[in-house]
Amino acid sequence: MASTTQNSGGQTTTDHDVIRKWAEVRGGKPATVKATEEDGHAGILRIDFDPPDDGLDRIGWDEFFEKFDEAGIAFLHQDRTKDGELSRFHKFVRR
Repeated sequence: MASTTQNSGGQTTTDHDVIRKWAEVRGGKPATVKATEEDGHAGILRIDFDPPDDGLDRIGWDEFFEKFDEAGIAFLHQDRTKDGELSRFHKFVRR
C-alpha cells in the first residue's frame, strides 16, 4: 500500500504516481547506477536530469518501480526550496 508522510525536510512517499509526477515535472528520468547493475538487473536507483549522467543508465518506469518495491525503499523529496523555486532535492530512504 502506497503512503506519503510529510516533515520539515520534505515528504516521504512510496506512491508510484507521486514519484513519477515529481520527477517528470522536473525533467527527471528513472535510472540506475551502471556500476551496480548485475546480470541484467537494475542496480542502485537514481533520478537522472539532463544533461544525462554518464554513470547512469536510464530505464523504464516499470523496471524502476519493480526494483523500488523489491528494495523496500521510499522516496524522500522536497517540492519547493525556501525561496519558492522548484526543488530537485530527493533521496531514497528505508521504509
